[in-house]
Amino acid sequence: MHFRTELESLLADSPLSDPDVLGDVRGLLVAGEYALAFDTLCSWIYDDQLRISSAYYERLQWASEELGSARLVGNIGDLARP
Repeated sequence: MHFRTELESLLADSPLSDPDVLGDVRGLLVAGEYALAFDTLCSWIYDDQLRISSAYYERLQWASEELGSARLVGNIGDLARP
């Protein structure tokens, strides 16, 4: 599925490193819970204040438009660096 491939790519390129968190997001993807997987990914990035590139942030914005999580991704914008 289109969403799963993009979300797997976002997860692989994410700054997340905790094996439990990565496993949780992967498990949600396998279960077809794409919106929840995306929200979990974004929430951990935001909660842990992890720095992301502006290119990665643009990818999150695209996914948020598709999955309806624009507010959550908007909060992450301050973590993006050029």
